Amino acid sequence: MKKFPFEKSNQSQTPHFDEVLQQLKESKDFTCFTVGIKHDTLCISYFNTLIDTNILHRDLLPYLNKSSSTLYDAVQALPIENLLFTQKPADVQNHLLIGYISITVEGNNDQAVLVKADSQLSRTVSLPEVEFSVIGPKESLVESLDTNLHLIRKRLPIQELKVEVLTVGKLSKSRVALLHIDGICNQKNVSTVIQRISNLDVKQIIDSSYIAQMIADKKNSPFPQFIDTERPDRLAAVLGEGKLVILVDGAPHGLLGPATLVEFFTASEDYFINWTMASFFRLVRFFAVLFSILITPIYVAILTYHYELLPKNLINTLVISRSGIPFPPILEALVLELVIELLREAGARLPTKVGQTIGIVGGIVIGTASVEAGLTSNVLLIIVALSALASFTTPVYQMGNTIRLIRFPFLFMAYYIGILGVAISFCFMLIHLLRITTLGRPYLEPLYPPKLESLKDSLIRLPLTYLSKRPASKHEE
Repeated sequence: MKKFPFEKSNQSQTPHFDEVLQQLKESKDFTCFTVGIKHDTLCISYFNTLIDTNILHRDLLPYLNKSSSTLYDAVQALPIENLLFTQKPADVQNHLLIGYISITVEGNNDQAVLVKADSQLSRTVSLPEVEFSVIGPKESLVESLDTNLHLIRKRLPIQELKVEVLTVGKLSKSRVALLHIDGICNQKNVSTVIQRISNLDVKQIIDSSYIAQMIADKKNSPFPQFIDTERPDRLAAVLGEGKLVILVDGAPHGLLGPATLVEFFTASEDYFINWTMASFFRLVRFFAVLFSILITPIYVAILTYHYELLPKNLINTLVISRSGIPFPPILEALVLELVIELLREAGARLPTKVGQTIGIVGGIVIGTASVEAGLTSNVLLIIVALSALASFTTPVYQMGNTIRLIRFPFLFMAYYIGILGVAISFCFMLIHLLRITTLGRPYLEPLYPPKLESLKDSLIRLPLTYLSKRPASKHEE
């Protein structure tokens, strides 16, 4: 039996709903019509672009047309369990804007009944596009928060998985879900994230990346402090490790934290292959990142200040390749680096097939033409191309962007004071990494401070039998 809590309300003290409905009628997709019952006339109001009309015509109107004497009797006949009763016009307005149907008595402002009828429009679960893997699950998150929660809950069918939902954004009213496993996740981290999200004073939250930028410990750091992933299997895995996950309604990506630097070079596929191969690929990624950052600055430093470091045979090759080049090494390197960045941006912003063509053809044509024109040396062209290729080995896209950025300070320091400048730049970067925290935890953990128990899944990955013995509460300290 449905409870109707406001049946005997004092009309003189009840706020008016007519003013709210009159304001909403200014929008062309707002619908308001009346249905007559035995003694009253019911006013049905909704946004036709937000509701599922099947619910309206199947579960609502046929039962309201029956011989009911009052709104109370009409509501009792509805085959809908979750009904909301309110005396507040603000509640009516807020619920209408998220897909509810409002039922009021025409000329009577005692109460309103709200029926949930939102239309669940979203794309189907598809293959991951950014974090594609040959081996492993082939599901990715979508723009529907309810669907994403389903994808995670079916992998973790336990009652300890808790979901906190917050509403953020004065205009967007975005639903933000915080997931954690009770008893494993550090409750201090959960409280910290809830407080930071609740304190956000913003107009719109369009994507989960907004949240990642606003609640980060070091907002001015180029290094990402939350891992952005589209894979529900990865989110379910880190929840079991004591981390927390943030999902935003309308965003096909989730955030996981606290994240360490090592985890940005860990791919989901590492756990689906043999541990020796996974460890080898991880080491390749770390080497590739260092190569991408340091190789071009070292080239500029050596050719500008430190010829004596090169073997004689290599000096002859470099002299031949640079003969006739009118620019110093720093300008030559900057031009090629900027050309690579232009090709990347052009390929990323154009449609997929056109972007691939632009990247391949543009690289070949521009590279060949610049060497033949005597503007750049073929050795530097190879180095810059390998450096750009190495930066693509990072599994997380945001870390790849960071690597693209920090190469330029290294270049300028190499030009001004040579190898010493590269060493100083590396020390500054290391100090910055030591100072970064993510939800209060060191960014370089488990490398610093060292934790032997966690090193078995860091630079290398030991067999899964060893990983299964690690404490799930390692982030609860």
